[in-house]
Amino acid sequence: MFTYNYPRPAVTVDAILISNRNTVLLIERGRDPFKGKWALPGGFIEMDEELETACRRELEEETGLRVGEMKQFRAYGGVNRDPRHRTISVLFYAFTEDELIANAGDDAAKAQWFPLNQLPELAFDHQQILEEFKTEILKQHRFD
Repeated sequence: MFTYNYPRPAVTVDAILISNRNTVLLIERGRDPFKGKWALPGGFIEMDEELETACRRELEEETGLRVGEMKQFRAYGGVNRDPRHRTISVLFYAFTEDELIANAGDDAAKAQWFPLNQLPELAFDHQQILEEFKTEILKQHRFD
């Protein structure tokens, strides 16, 4: 594998899982940065993984859940979105018929469903992501 002489950004994936009860699945971070804050399930991709595969793996590692079809929402790459280093995240989403039973794992301390209109304080830029998701995707699916 070729190694670059200059810094490169890290790539992560995050999952937006929405139930038919208008709730979103979040994890409480068990590690810094933002330990104790809530976030979308997700994490770093592995070098030999496709983006959606990485998102499914991270979702299962952090919540124990497997879902059907996932669609790509958009990418977020704000320079200061992650205090550790430059990180670009690709978001995927899926809808569920009900609030599936999630069990926290990996670096998630808890996994819990929250009403979209009553979110806790979120880590990183996940508040912005969910606001844009509600505006752009949920209005099309009549979940508001």
